[in-house]
Parts: sequence; structure tokens; C-alpha cells
Amino acid sequence: MSLFQIDTGREWNGGRRQSLLLTRELRDKGYPVQLVVHPGSPLHEKAEAEGLPFLPIKMKSESDVGAAHRLSRAMRKRGCVLAHFHGGDAVSIGGAACARAKVPIRIVSRRIDSRLHRSIFAKGRYTQDVDLIIAASENVRDVLIRSRISRDKIEVVPEGLDFSAFEDVGERDFLRREFGFRPDDFLVGIVTLLEDHKGHRYLIEAARILKERTPKIKIIILGRGALELALDAQARDLGVGDLVFFLGFREDFPRVLASLGCYVLASEMEGLETSIKEAMASRLPVVATQVGGVPDVVLHDETGYLVSPRNPKALAEAIFAVFKNPVLARQFGERGHEVVHEKFSTLAMARRTIAIYKRIAYRKGISLGA
Repeated sequence: MSLFQIDTGREWNGGRRQSLLLTRELRDKGYPVQLVVHPGSPLHEKAEAEGLPFLPIKMKSESDVGAAHRLSRAMRKRGCVLAHFHGGDAVSIGGAACARAKVPIRIVSRRIDSRLHRSIFAKGRYTQDVDLIIAASENVRDVLIRSRISRDKIEVVPEGLDFSAFEDVGERDFLRREFGFRPDDFLVGIVTLLEDHKGHRYLIEAARILKERTPKIKIIILGRGALELALDAQARDLGVGDLVFFLGFREDFPRVLASLGCYVLASEMEGLETSIKEAMASRLPVVATQVGGVPDVVLHDETGYLVSPRNPKALAEAIFAVFKNPVLARQFGERGHEVVHEKFSTLAMARRTIAIYKRIAYRKGISLGA
């Protein structure tokens, strides 16, 4: 028997990463797992490099009858008792395959918080013969409910991350040595795309407010995007070019995070920003806007501060409060480290997903083979 993880994606993104991590955890726990991938995709390459059990099946489109036939044949051969579809495209092909192979347990993951298309087909691929939909956040669950999918058919399992790169980084003064910051400078960082909805302009306005109170707070901005030149010009125009530093894209951002005193996110809209979790894994207090899935991660007055979006003054006040109270900042950082490992590690994600598998299997009288 086997548990099929089906992911038709051809690009590498957060969803593909979840498929890979879940397959790895299932294998390590002794489950007979099989990862179905598109041949030549980054997911295929990474699964092969890690020695994970994978099955390449070329899938041209959602309605690829040939792919569904090949998949159903593989399911029958390997005794598939559970199919987990990672995304709508996967369930379009996998659903037909499951029907032919008579797979008894079918689960769909939904990570995007945009409203489902109103067509019967778009909604049907998330409901027809599916035992459960796993939503990546409360926000995604609410979108599904507003799309008229039954609340009883949805369960939230936050995405899992591998935090090993952020543990025991070693040196915590990397940026100070590289840029010559003073020992008492307080470094506040953000790692995300330089796009309009990420709210960098409000953070730069907050830097102007902070400068009036102290020159010791420096803003470190990592990432690239369409607004790079405009944001640099804004910083110079507001007279904070000496406090705001644009570092571009950096491969060594675990060391960068370890050098910070606080992490900030100023987004106007957001899903579940991975960088916040990575910052918390680095034991950083977080100041973030109360939008989208952010409150699922940042606990106000426990792991950091949540402020209203598009509010430079509120951002500045929260950052200054962290700066002025290093004891509280350390407490926020330690509690944040606990929270992300409890809720968002690969192990936590796998445990919750496996619990769902077991519950449905028990109800149907099916063994999962571990």
C-alpha cells in the first residue's frame, strides 16, 4: 500500500516546498509514501537529490486524460489508499485517477487566499469526492467558507518550514563588521520583495520619525523589486539615507537575521509571510502590520507588536518600544522561537497532517501502513 502526494507544479515555490517537506517527514516516519511530480520540474530534481520516493508523470494540462490514466495505473500497482493533492491542478488530474483506481481517501491542500472562481468546475474540484481540504491559514479557510465550501470539510494546518539554517548561526555581529555599525546601533531589518503592497514606503516614513528620537536605529532592507530606485530616492528625500540601508538580494540572510535586533514587516496585504517565521526562528522580536495571515504568526504583546497598516507613526512607536526595552525584546524573541517551532516547523506540519490522515483512515477502517 502507499500514500500518494501529487504535485503537478512546474515551478519552485512555497507550495512545492511543502510537498517536498511533507514527503520527507512521511518517509522518515516509516510511511510508504510516493511523490508524484512533473518530469524535469524543480520538485522532481530536489526529490531525486534527496533520495525521496518519486514518480514522474508528465501532465500537460488539467484535463490530460493520458496523465490521469498513467496515474491511476500507478495507484493500482502500488496499492494507493490515500491521495493528497497539492493544489487545484493536481486534484483535476488526480481526481479522475482516484476514481479509476478506487482510492478511498482523498485530501486537497489549499494555500492561496484568493476567492475560488465561481464556475461549478472550479468549486467542484475542491469538493467532489474529497474527504477534507487542508487550508494553510485561518485566512485561507475563511476564503473557502466565503466560496460556499462547508466549514466541516476544512481544517487548518499551517505550512511547515525547515528552520535548521537559522539555528546556531554563530556570529551575531556580521552586519556590524561589514558596514561598520557602532556597538550600540539597533538594527531593524526586513526581507521581502520591494513591491508596493509590502509597504516599504511606510517603513521609510517611520525611519524619519525615529530619527527625530534617536540616530541609533538603522533600517536594513533586503530584497529586490520594481520599487528599488523609488524607495532609495524616498529615503534620500526624507533625509534618512544615512539610516536606511538597501542590501539587495543576499544568499546569507540567516547571518543577516542573526545580526538584527528586531524584524519588521509593513505590508498592506499579506498571506503568511515566510520571512516572519524565519525571523522568529532567529529569536527576533517582530513588529508587523495586522493584515492577512500575519496575526496567525505574530502574537501581539507576546512575540512582538502588531500595528495597523499604512501607519508610519504606529510602526515607529512599536519599533522604538522594542529598542527601549531590551529585556522585553529578548522575551519576545524567545517566545517567538517557541511559537514557530510549535506551529510552523516541518515536524509540526507533518504531525498535524498525519493526524488528519489517521482520523479519516480510522473512520473508514483503512490501514495506512506505519
